[in-house]
Amino acid sequence: SSDLIEPYRVKVVEPIPFTTIADRERALAAAHWNLFKIPASMVTIDLLTDSGMTAMSAHQWAGLLDGDEAYAGARSFQRFEQVVRTLTGYTHVIPTHQGRAAERLLFEAMLKPGDVVPGNTHFDTTHANLERAGARAVNLPIAVARSPAVEHPFKGDIDLDALAETLARERVPLVIITVTSNGVGGHPVSLANMQAVRALCDKHGARLFLDAARFA
Repeated sequence: SSDLIEPYRVKVVEPIPFTTIADRERALAAAHWNLFKIPASMVTIDLLTDSGMTAMSAHQWAGLLDGDEAYAGARSFQRFEQVVRTLTGYTHVIPTHQGRAAERLLFEAMLKPGDVVPGNTHFDTTHANLERAGARAVNLPIAVARSPAVEHPFKGDIDLDALAETLARERVPLVIITVTSNGVGGHPVSLANMQAVRALCDKHGARLFLDAARFA
């Protein structure tokens, strides 16, 4: 039965290290308990992130060879641009190599020192890039998002009352909604919540940006 085994064949095997408890304790102490400073050679199962940790499909590996590396007018970009336009409805598509690079460019263009940027829960690089631009990042998750034991379908929602108060009191050039909200465990944001945020932004003349890296 197909539900008893995975519906794919493993084609590449990569060795992983096996360490002892003493090895791991020494590595943690040497890194001063900062997981970002632990060498990957000491990590058997990487739970620091889920970004880029899965195996690539046969089609993805083939795509590396089929890609067009032309300096300009590459067919690879044209395909990428068309897919993004289809998904978002936007005309202009500006790719960057990473989300953190996109954040830096966006914030340098839009923010001045003293600005306040509210969000449902800013990702760590987003928070750092906001502060680098001289702005203040404000996290406004709904109260239930702070209670892991409580069931709720949309813990990624922003607190609309707190957002309205912030928009009325502070200089807010933009609001960022992270979909899904990685900072609170990857919880989804409801469409109703985003529509209400859109209305508040329109009322106060603020832009609404979606960090949609995990929208699907």
